[in-house]
Amino acid sequence: MTESNRPPLEETDQVADAVADDAAVGAFMTGGGPDADTPAFLAPTAEPRIRTGADQPWDPVDLATAQGRDPTPENIERARRELERDGAAAIERTVP
Repeated sequence: MTESNRPPLEETDQVADAVADDAAVGAFMTGGGPDADTPAFLAPTAEPRIRTGADQPWDPVDLATAQGRDPTPENIERARRELERDGAAAIERTVP
């Protein structure tokens, strides 16, 4: 069969077999854990774990860049002073 008279892919037996097959594909099975169809809920008295930008360590150059400033020595020094003075609040203002 040449390329010009080959049937479209949608009309091949392999595609028809794949469409007719209702078996689950193992690679896509979640194992019953939380997902979009089976979400996990907290107990009524449990506090949620809220992750913020300040949960990880920040360097002055990272803060200067996150603020939209070029990482020049002046901007890095400014960010260092801001981190020293305000701590996590400096990060929370920029990356909530």
